[in-house]
Amino acid sequence: MKKRSAIKTDLFADEHHRKKIDALGDPLSEIESHIDFAALAAAVDTIAPRPVSPQGGRPPYPTETMIRILVLKRLYNLSDEQMEYQLLDRMSYKRFCGLSNATYIPDRTTVWSFENRIGEAGAKALFDGVSEQLLGKGFIARGGQIIDATLVPAPKQHNNREEKELIDQHAMPADWKPAKRRQKDLDASWTKKHGKSHFGYKLSINVDSKYKFIRQIETDTASTHDSQHFEKVIDPCNTSRDVYADKGYPSEAREAWLKEKGFRNQIQRKGKRNKALSACQQRRNQRIAKTRARVEHVFAAIEQMGGKLVRTVGQARASFAMTMMAASYNLKRLMYFRNARIEAF
Repeated sequence: MKKRSAIKTDLFADEHHRKKIDALGDPLSEIESHIDFAALAAAVDTIAPRPVSPQGGRPPYPTETMIRILVLKRLYNLSDEQMEYQLLDRMSYKRFCGLSNATYIPDRTTVWSFENRIGEAGAKALFDGVSEQLLGKGFIARGGQIIDATLVPAPKQHNNREEKELIDQHAMPADWKPAKRRQKDLDASWTKKHGKSHFGYKLSINVDSKYKFIRQIETDTASTHDSQHFEKVIDPCNTSRDVYADKGYPSEAREAWLKEKGFRNQIQRKGKRNKALSACQQRRNQRIAKTRARVEHVFAAIEQMGGKLVRTVGQARASFAMTMMAASYNLKRLMYFRNARIEAF
């Protein structure tokens, strides 16, 4: 007697699976419904126009498709190799990128080349484009602005003392072969925080207290002090004049600058040697901390997206990755508010 198969097959199974995904709620479809990726692509093409090959051949993938791939890569913390595999394997990824019926799928080299082509300026255009669309949807910066910085680790470099001395002098050991040079990050730097050494880069952000969207960013190497980016990430568009920051930012010059620009100084006080903070100053710090702590929620959300580690080599590519972190976080934050509004109704 012929044994029956335990699994029912159907020529239209893929279509059934798509409908099932829609019924369960595809988060990528939600992003697509609220973000104009064509507008983001146009902004990137203005910064880094698509190349035209005089020899003909297969044209490059549409910029919009590649931008969607970069968003997936950062939202789910995927390497270029993993991104290629998931595009081949996952139905929802292919649909989101418009590749459901495509004969060819962008491979790891294509993703890497596109990132190199648009560079840090292209990533900033994406971040600014997302920010502009947030404003268009009514998410205006409100409640004051919170400024803070976080360390972004990079793969540690194992160099001997002589090599380190040469690198500090902006030189490179003569015996390093080209393949080894490509793997050496000569831009990342070391710093100490809470008694521990860290190697990598620094991301400074400005978050509005009302919605916790990232409004301004600045990137640098880890050894740069947090306070160096303060004025660069100030957001003049916040409807509140309050500026919050922790004890790493206060100075008399900064307090005078804030007063001159019409901002209210909500930076925590820091005690000095042989001069502890008064009870009034401590109460002020505690009051500020309740609002300032909201920026830590942003860093925690980025960690949940896969962590802040950059796998790249060099400051330019690290800045690209950190800018994409911020843009992708804002997209995820937008989905939180959209879902909350839907549930409210």
